[in-house]
Parts: sequence; C-alpha cells; structure tokens
Amino acid sequence: MRPTLVLKVSCVVSVLVVYFLLPAAGAAQTVDVSGRYQCAQAKVRGKIVPCTAAPLTLKNDGKFELRGWEGSYLVNGQWVELSDASVRSRAKIEPGHKIVFRYHGKHGWCEMIYERRLAELGKTTLS
Repeated sequence: MRPTLVLKVSCVVSVLVVYFLLPAAGAAQTVDVSGRYQCAQAKVRGKIVPCTAAPLTLKNDGKFELRGWEGSYLVNGQWVELSDASVRSRAKIEPGHKIVFRYHGKHGWCEMIYERRLAELGKTTLS
C-alpha cells in the first residue's frame, strides 16, 4: 500500500470511530426542574430585601403556578421559559436547584432567587 492511501484510510477510520463512539454534541439533555421553589433571596437595585414572594410550583406535566398565575413552562438550555396566553418570562437555571429571575421593575433592577425544596428522608410531602 502506498503511504498516501494508508493515511487516507486511517483518517476515514478515525473519523468513523469518533462519529459512532462519541455522543452527539447537539443532542438535547432534558433537565428535570419540576418541584416546589421558595423565594430564598430578593435584590432590588443590588440591595437584599426581605423575600415575601409566593412559592413557584413547576409541575411534571410542563405547567406552573405562581401566585394565581398559571401557564406552561419549557426548559431551553440553561433557561426556564414561563408563558401563558399573554405574558412570557424567562429565568436562569443555576447550580444548587436554583431558578433566578432578573427583570426591571418599578423600583429598578430586581433579582429573585428561588430554591427548590427537596423531600427529606422519612417525609412524604415536598415542602
């Protein structure tokens, strides 16, 4: 065999091995964010204020509830998109079971950090 032919064959074989053995980079990974989230921290204009927001509930069926606001949610990469017939909102998924809303409200820039409450051993309810 000529050296150029051997080189071409080895390149083709290595490309095929990489293609079949490595997972597709564009394959979507589903992140399970369903659960009950409590407001852990609120910031207004960079200052921490008491958080009195209602809990956020993300259901397994893709629906959510937040203080009477109901609609559907979709996980898109590192974002959770909440929407209903007329309103759409987006929050960032952060490590530690956190969802962070950042928006400009009537008092300036606001940040609401929600943390997921996981079931403890021996308990049958989430809260």
